Amino acid sequence: MTLVELLIAIGISGIIFVAVGTMIFFSGRSYAAMANYVDLDNKSRQALDQMTKDLRQVNGVSSIGTNTVSGQTVTNQLVVAGTETDGTAYTITYNYNPASTNRTLTRVKSAGLYPGTTTLLTGCTYLNFQMFNRVPQDGTLDNFPAASVAECKVVQIDWICARRIFNQSDNTESVQSAKVVIRKK
Repeated sequence: MTLVELLIAIGISGIIFVAVGTMIFFSGRSYAAMANYVDLDNKSRQALDQMTKDLRQVNGVSSIGTNTVSGQTVTNQLVVAGTETDGTAYTITYNYNPASTNRTLTRVKSAGLYPGTTTLLTGCTYLNFQMFNRVPQDGTLDNFPAASVAECKVVQIDWICARRIFNQSDNTESVQSAKVVIRKK
């Protein structure tokens, strides 16, 4: 083998190793993004299932809390009251804290069966509760907004959760929106 042949072989090998390395890096990044998306989707689904189960069984909305996020007023706290099958009264508070490091949505159940605090979501960049009454607007699928918590029959929940991959910008996102009807009201 001559020196020229050896240099050409090293050059071609280098190009092949760089191509394979780049492919492995981007495949790993894609796999991490897919795993993040699946995990976000599962956690969002579990949170929505829990909230739907809770809201359908309560007697009504007790109070709400609002906050200003990026110049927009959002409802980030919802307190509902209900009665267990044995007659025990309870309250459930959903509280979104955008100022915390994890930007969490927590569920706090006071009294009743299985009281305690549960973190439903982390990494939420946006969350909002909206209250509606049962009457639909003419020609649309929307309901009229409830003027007070006493009139609330339908609760709409909207949130966006995001994750970072390899400490870079948010590139995995899960957007959820649901309207839940309070059955006992």
